[in-house]
Amino acid sequence: MEKISQVWAVYFTGTGNTKKTVQQVAKAAAAKLGCECKDYDFSLPKVREQELAFAPTDLVVIGTPVYAGRVPNVLLPYLTGKITGNGALAIPVVTYGNRNFDDGLMELRNIMHSNGLHPVAGGAFVGEHSFSVTLGAGRPDTADMSLAAQLGEQAADKILSLSAVPAQPVAVEGEDPIRPYYTPRDRNGTPINILKVKPKTDTDKCINCGLCARICTMGSIDPQNVASVTGICIKCCACVKRCPKGAKYYDDEGYLYHQHELEDVYARPAESKIFL
Repeated sequence: MEKISQVWAVYFTGTGNTKKTVQQVAKAAAAKLGCECKDYDFSLPKVREQELAFAPTDLVVIGTPVYAGRVPNVLLPYLTGKITGNGALAIPVVTYGNRNFDDGLMELRNIMHSNGLHPVAGGAFVGEHSFSVTLGAGRPDTADMSLAAQLGEQAADKILSLSAVPAQPVAVEGEDPIRPYYTPRDRNGTPINILKVKPKTDTDKCINCGLCARICTMGSIDPQNVASVTGICIKCCACVKRCPKGAKYYDDEGYLYHQHELEDVYARPAESKIFL
């Protein structure tokens, strides 16, 4: 086995939870391996148009949030079509909003393995839910970040003990075949469809700074008129949570019902987990 010469922190992040967690894992691994750590943020659409290739001497930590129990479907073309592993070792990391990570980690691991990466460890970490300020509030917290560092360090120790690339990817929680995306339902069991829901803008609060348009992970907010959402919205809530004036919000009845149901049913502190 070749010695690891560089660790990559590669992530998609809306509100910052995934970035923070992936960076913690990658930095801890790099420190243990005595090598450089490099950042790669593919949150913006233009970045996802570019190819990304690694070397056999890289360790690649790739992170995404979990949406409806899976890797966000809008990221699949990039993750499956633009990344080439070239035999690099890897660590899949997902963050989830205190409900459940379901098959998200297993799906990301499988995608990475199909791309020519070799997942040797993995982790699922709780972060504040994108829809809410109470569900998973304050997560990832100190304990989560300590566990993320532990994942990086123990993965590095595992790598240092390897004489050859593992034949099989690390075992993680999830079901194979991967289950369908989680469907929110109302009290009568009727599915709630929020796919076409878009954020609104409080024009009394908005100062037209344009931040929401610059950080929109789908490039869907018109920079000339930030109240106009011209493309799809994946409800990452970057515009809502990062607006300096609190001018972005959702008022769709189904969206709010789903938000409040999640807050009521999943108020208990969920557990972050690592796999080695």
